[in-house]
This record gives sequence, structure tokens and C-alpha cells, in this order.
Amino acid sequence: MWMTPKRSKMEVDEALVFRPEWTQRYLVVEPPEGDGALCLVCRRLIVATRERDVRRHYEAEHEYYERYVADGERAALVERLRQGDLPVASLTPEERAARAGLGLCRLLALKGRGWSEGDFVYQCMEVLLREVLPEHVSVLQGIDLSPDITRQRILSIDRNLRSQLFNRARDFKAYSLALDDQAFVAYENYLLVFIRGVGPELEVQEDLLTIINLTHHFSVGALMSAILEALQTAGLSLQRMVGLTTTHTLRMIGENSGLVSYMREKAVSPNCWNVIHYSGFLHLELLSSYDVDVNQIINTISEWIVLIKTRGVRRPEFQTLLTESESEHGERVNGRCLNNWLRRGKTLKLIFSLRKEMEAFLVSVGATTVHFSDKQWLCDFGFLVDIMEHLRELSEELRVSKVFAAAAFDHICTFEVKLNLFQRHIEEKNLTDFPALREVVDELKQQNKEDQKIFDPDRYQMVICRLQKEFERHFKDLRFIKKDLELFSNPFNFKPEYAPISVRVELTKLQANTNLWNEYRIKDLGQFYAGLSAESYPIIKGVACKVASLFDSNQICEKAFSYLTRNQHTLSQPLTDEHLQALFRVATTEMEPGWDDLVRERNESNP
Repeated sequence: MWMTPKRSKMEVDEALVFRPEWTQRYLVVEPPEGDGALCLVCRRLIVATRERDVRRHYEAEHEYYERYVADGERAALVERLRQGDLPVASLTPEERAARAGLGLCRLLALKGRGWSEGDFVYQCMEVLLREVLPEHVSVLQGIDLSPDITRQRILSIDRNLRSQLFNRARDFKAYSLALDDQAFVAYENYLLVFIRGVGPELEVQEDLLTIINLTHHFSVGALMSAILEALQTAGLSLQRMVGLTTTHTLRMIGENSGLVSYMREKAVSPNCWNVIHYSGFLHLELLSSYDVDVNQIINTISEWIVLIKTRGVRRPEFQTLLTESESEHGERVNGRCLNNWLRRGKTLKLIFSLRKEMEAFLVSVGATTVHFSDKQWLCDFGFLVDIMEHLRELSEELRVSKVFAAAAFDHICTFEVKLNLFQRHIEEKNLTDFPALREVVDELKQQNKEDQKIFDPDRYQMVICRLQKEFERHFKDLRFIKKDLELFSNPFNFKPEYAPISVRVELTKLQANTNLWNEYRIKDLGQFYAGLSAESYPIIKGVACKVASLFDSNQICEKAFSYLTRNQHTLSQPLTDEHLQALFRVATTEMEPGWDDLVRERNESNP
């Protein structure tokens, strides 16, 4: 659902409130604490109280109870469940062991642990039970966490999740793709393809569609074929594709040979929508740093960090930095992963605050400190820290999902206005928006009182101008549909004469409907459009699905990126493409595996 808030201040957020009708429909009750929904069958607390989350849990875990259809049967079922009387036989010990094994394998995958670590987990549980509950040690007999079994179970979970995705994809009214060839920062040989689809009730589904090995699909034509094959397997046609979100690499956006050009050409037909493309939305903070790092500062700092990791690990002043580095990508890290970590605004800001300690450390180990006497380099360092901090703030805003594409585009436009303001301030030598640069300039003025020209404004104006042009290029298509985004985020405030001719009659009719205005005022945007009659407002409803399918955040790509950087050593072990895809699907999906189906599948394969 779209979550852009459009409600009066006194109204309760209906999207997060437990609804009594869910008790019979989904077999859940409101817990005593009042937060979430408590499942009457498995007694599990569903934290997010949105109907789609409750429904997904019910469909994945308790589809068996769909056989109780009549109202009288359903009410009796709820009453028996309240009393703790399950109408079906309890799971056998073997089935419980199978579920436990599957759950542990999924946990190992989520944490990026190797296949062989399942045996270690088994030994830990065995020691625990022998000491605390010796009479229950026998329950472990049916749990097999050997490497081969763990590997097979992860693949089974992947197949189950993929089957759920494909079942929902067949009902998508519209969808968009996100193509990420930058997540594999250390290897650069895989393309992650994510899908965002909109169902009949305007429910949004974001998930991993496939992983493509670029070694085997080197040419753009081969890559295009692999994507089309994945769409066909999911039961999706290009006629329903609305948008493409990519990184701004040449492989993606090259004018004549980029993948986007090929896909747009393939999608052009009388029955297809014009595909909306925007690049730079993924890993915005990371990729924009290449445009503003005018003095190769990241490479220099990277060398310092390597020195600290090898010769300064015991120094107390660097413990915060080292702790953050290890939490991001472990104790060992390759050079490119390290550089990408340093390109984040938060990390650069921390290193800037330690620059005095860095200089003292470099002197103590006999390394060069020539940069600390170069006023141009120091000013560039301060400017880079400030710009990357502003980009970090924008990236954080774009990481919030389910807020509707118009909200994400508003953040982009607001940042572009900020860039214009930065241009003027730099020209006037007003460093209000550049605290790190101002700190460096103040220090240099104290050291060089006779030097009137500490920094060159033209140098930084040129960098900001370059960044402005990049933003303008990457989000050009979103500007083409700016009026559409405004119209469908504020349909009652948009003047019909400015709307496309095809929608003016429906829009006028919509704005004259008092009941719809009241619904719009108290519901979020997704609920409003989901309840809008497709018969009375077919054009508005259709375009609402189209706009909702556009990626409104980079959250799922960042989730995959973080999973890789945290577990790069595990993932660098020999893995088939199938296993790699399974790990990333488990790590990025919001769907719950269908445990009952998985146990049933295991029983059928091992009669």
C-alpha cells in the first residue's frame, strides 16, 4: 500500500490499527499489549498490524483452515482456537523436527553463515539441552544440520518463496524493475533484478526476481534475454512494465548499447506504456561520490585505514572507527569494499573528526603526512565531507519505503534546490552549509594570517554544477511525469484544466464527490485509491496502479548491498548461481516461507 499520509490530525492511522473482522478472516486477535496481532493457531505475534502482513502470515502458515468457510463453522473454529483446542492433529515429532531444521537453516542464511556451521549450531543445542533439559535431548535426533542438508533446505525455501512471488505476480496490474549491477562491490559479475508490482487492491510487492551471472551473459543482448526469460517464468509481459530503475553505469545507460535502450525498444508497441527510466536512485550516496571527490581523497584515506588496521589496532582513539568498519564488513576487507565504505558521508565525517589523531599516528609509523600541510587538499577534504553528508541525508530519505514515488521525487527536487543554494553560498564565501570546510578554513587562517586566499570558490562551484547536471540527467523521466505525480498525490487540489484531457471528466467528478473527499481526508493514499471504484473511475484507477508500481525507495537494494558487504567472505566461497540467488532472496524478502508446504514436500520426498 502507499503510505503517504493524507489525513486529518485527529484521525487514528487506520493502516496500523487492529480490525475486529480479522479475527474470523485471519484467525488473529488483538494482544493484551495492544501492539500487533496475535495468531490464535501458532500463538505468534505479527508485529506489523497492516492487513497485508496479517493476510500473508495466514496464507503462508495456516491455509489449511480455509476449509472452514461457513460463518457458523468459522465462528466455532475461532472459539475452539481461543480455548487452545486445535481442530487438526498436532504435528508429529518428525514434522516438528523438520520445521525446526528449516527455521534454523533460514536463520543461518539470514546471518550469512556457511553451510558447515549448521553442525556447530547442532552441537551447541546438544550441550545446552544435556545441561538444562536432559530429558529432551532426544528431540535433536530428527534435526539434521549437515552441510548437504542445509544447502538443500535453503534451496527448498527459495523455491517456496519464489512460488509465492510468481503466484502474486500473475495478478500484478503493473510492475517496475530495479537493475542493480553495483551491489557486488567486490566482484562486479552479477546483476540483481528486483521487481515492484501492484496487485488488484493496490498492494505493493517488492522482491528479488532473479540474479544474472554477467560472466555468462556478457553482452547486452544476452542480458536482455535473461531478463525476459525471468519475466516470462513469473508470468509477466512487457505490456505491464511501467518503470526501470538502474545504476548509472555504461552497461545500464549507455546511449547506443545500454540495457535501458534495448528494453525500451523491446517494450515499444501500441499496447505498452512508455517505460519511465531513472538512474542514480540506487546507491546514490556511493556513486555520486565519484563526481565530488576532486582530489582522490578516498584513495588516500583508504591507505591510512589499512595502516591503522595493521599497525594501529590497539590505539584507543581509533576503536570507534575500527568497530564500525568490522560491523560493516568484518575484520578482513578487500580494497574496493573499503573504498565504498569510506564513500559514505557518516564514515567520512567520523574520519574528519579524527584527522589530528591520524596525523599523529602517521608520524609515529614513519608514513608521509604531506597532505596535512597542503591547504588545497585539506579544503577539498572538508568540502567532500560536507557534500557527502548532504548526500547521506538524501539517501536516508530515499531509503524509506512505501511512501509513494511522488514523495521520493519531492526529496530529489528539494535537494536540487539545495544545490542551487549551495552554489550561491560558495560564490559569496558563505560556508554556513559547509561546517567541515569552514572548520578547515578557520584553522588555515590562523596558521596563514597573511594568506588572503585560503580556498578557491570556483573550484567547488564547478563540482556542485557537475552534480546538478548528473541529477538532471538521471531523473529526467520523472520530470516528464511530474504533473501526473502531483495529480495523483493530491487529486482534490489539482485543477482539472491542467490535467490530461482524458482524465478531466473523471477528475471533475471525483472532486465533486463529498464522500470520496472525506475518505481521502482520513485514509492514506493507498487505502483511498484501493477503495476507488474501477467502474466509475477506470482511468484514474489505472494510472494509480501505474504510478504505485514505480520504485519509491532504494531500501531493498540497500538491504542486498548490506548483506553482501557484511558477509563477503562467506559469499566469496564457491557457490552456484542457484545457491547465491537463494541466499539473497531469503535476505531481502518480506514474505514468510510456507512452512507447512515445506514440511509436506519433505514428507513426500522421504515417504
